[in-house]
Amino acid sequence: MALIFDGISYGLLLFVMAVGLSVTLGLMNFVNLAHGAFAMLGGYVTVVLVNQQGVPFLLCLPVAFVAAALLGVVLEKTLYVHLYRRSHLDQVLFSIGLVFMAMAAADYFMGSRQQLIQLPDYLRGQFEVLGVQVGRYRLFIIAVCVVLTVLLQWVLARTRIGSQLRAAVDDAMAARGLGIEIGRLFTLTFAVGSGLAGLGGALGIEMMGLTPSFPIELMIYFLIVVVVGGTDNITGPFLAAIVLGIGDVLGKYYVPELGAFMIYLMMITILAVAPQGLFGRRDA
Repeated sequence: MALIFDGISYGLLLFVMAVGLSVTLGLMNFVNLAHGAFAMLGGYVTVVLVNQQGVPFLLCLPVAFVAAALLGVVLEKTLYVHLYRRSHLDQVLFSIGLVFMAMAAADYFMGSRQQLIQLPDYLRGQFEVLGVQVGRYRLFIIAVCVVLTVLLQWVLARTRIGSQLRAAVDDAMAARGLGIEIGRLFTLTFAVGSGLAGLGGALGIEMMGLTPSFPIELMIYFLIVVVVGGTDNITGPFLAAIVLGIGDVLGKYYVPELGAFMIYLMMITILAVAPQGLFGRRDA
């Protein structure tokens, strides 16, 4: 039971970091493999604030979100906007280049060693729930990620912005004809997605550690969550992240000889049954 709990927290963390990539792919058909760089930025911002400035951990989380969101807006307005009409190969090569630039910058300014942070006392240790030892920080991650997921779902389902976003995902040309400003909508979406990645990076330091190779190490996990879950809504990536998170943790514990291959095996199995992903759009 404790392993399932850890798998859920890990999966939810992956979802928060990957959901921005899912929406980006669904909205503008843009392949942004540099998404993990925003997660890394949020992590390093948190490391600097906590370890060097003594800022309380909880106060660092919104700062990590804002820092990654602002960088997302700057890059979207100056660089990404020129690639929307280019081929997927151009987008992949460009974003991969950004990944290596981000990794080099992180190594130059922060060094190559793994970064860790000291969590506050109230987030350390464990307590027992129904005979199961539950980590306080794991529970905190689950609570934060669930709140964010509910908030995202509410925004998409109940607000004007959400309605416009769903319309743009379904048919961007028709949405433009109705007067929806796709460019501004995408900038906002890109900023929120980047901010969520930064927040996920800050939350994930204790679980995953943080090194300059963080974006490239997590890139495949983001892509698996998006591919398995689909890009038409956030329900698919949400469920995919939880399933993959639990499977990855259980696989590494019970079948250690497979190691990280377990998550790839799960992806292959799911896509063999549902090629469009768990909640991908089916052709009529």
